[in-house]
Amino acid sequence: MKNFMKRKRKRPSSSSSPPAPPGSSSGHRQPPPPATMSSGSSERRRSSPSCANTQLTPAQQQEAAAVAEQDWQAAKAFYDNLVSTKRPRPPKPQNAITVAVSSRALFDMVKDRKIYEEEGVETYVKYQEENENLPLNPGPAFYFVKALEQVNARLRELYPKDEELFDIVLMTNNHAQVGVRLINSINHYGLSIERFCMTGGESPIGYLTAYLTNLYLSADSEKVQEAIEAGIASATMFTANKDVPYSDKQLRVAFDGDAVLFSDESEQIVKEHGLDRFFEHEQMNENKPLAQGPLKGFLEDLGKLQKKFYAKNERLDCPIRTYLVTARSAASSGARVLKTLRSWGLEIDEALFLAGAPKGPILVKIRPHIFFDDQMFHIEGAQQLGTVAAHVPYGIGQKYYKSKPKDDTVKK
Repeated sequence: MKNFMKRKRKRPSSSSSPPAPPGSSSGHRQPPPPATMSSGSSERRRSSPSCANTQLTPAQQQEAAAVAEQDWQAAKAFYDNLVSTKRPRPPKPQNAITVAVSSRALFDMVKDRKIYEEEGVETYVKYQEENENLPLNPGPAFYFVKALEQVNARLRELYPKDEELFDIVLMTNNHAQVGVRLINSINHYGLSIERFCMTGGESPIGYLTAYLTNLYLSADSEKVQEAIEAGIASATMFTANKDVPYSDKQLRVAFDGDAVLFSDESEQIVKEHGLDRFFEHEQMNENKPLAQGPLKGFLEDLGKLQKKFYAKNERLDCPIRTYLVTARSAASSGARVLKTLRSWGLEIDEALFLAGAPKGPILVKIRPHIFFDDQMFHIEGAQQLGTVAAHVPYGIGQKYYKSKPKDDTVKK
């Protein structure tokens, strides 16, 4: 059973992973059929043998947790004593909703990547050092990250001592020498990103668990596939082909349903037996909740933060808005979706059932900071009309569509 985790309480040791070059975006591999997942609580622990820490006794684990808490309190006291800093203190990792973002998802590094591929790593590193005071341009995840930080700012106003906030981690296989330019770029845009993981050519996937990652966004589809297989909610970022304005006051997140929020069980029936059998199956199982998909935990995270605003009578001015944008038909297969969300105790702000119509025009109206979908033709349609899309390589749909855009030049 493949568990997609929302928050991890233990800190297992990071595992070694196959080496990869800086900013690598090597070939795409076919994922195995996903296991059916339970639709229960998202408070789940990953059972990946490479990350699990089985050698510690309960007493040793308790002692390690006490030491970690002591270290955190010391770091907190040091940060709080820096009275001149204008940066908010990062939340405690165990309490935070951690979003790990690769450097090529956060920034536009297409030119940099070309230098690496054509001239090698030494020339690439030298180029970064020579241009370390030149800020990188925003990448596909940039405005999503900015929106997360806007939510944090609102939460700190309402709950000054609360640490259930978004924590952004830069997760990159770049070399440490490149770190200065990344730091300078982050400071240039006023981003609050304090935790970095720079692995010097090694794959960073083994560190995702150690960093207590809730969501991983990368421009490298192969690494995203690794993370999905490890049970971590992940998606490959693609830049929109048009510039569109984004809300700077409200985080907008749009989700596909099947194989994203939900498992691909219903999609399997469509692919293997056709729409008529699918409609029949959904009506017969209307009161049976769908199993959870990769992004269910992240929707749950968003819902918890929304409730914090509702508790302060901020429902009408909530800085988070969620959307379900599905190709399902409402009358024939929509009830099961809505009843599944209800059974999970989750709310969705807007549910859009398109009955097979293109999603791109609807997304233009929504203008989400990010749109998650498992089908590349929906990703490409969203891109063409100006939506930043994130491909979730999960489910039977991966057998039918390659996890890369038709035009590789738009990939960051």
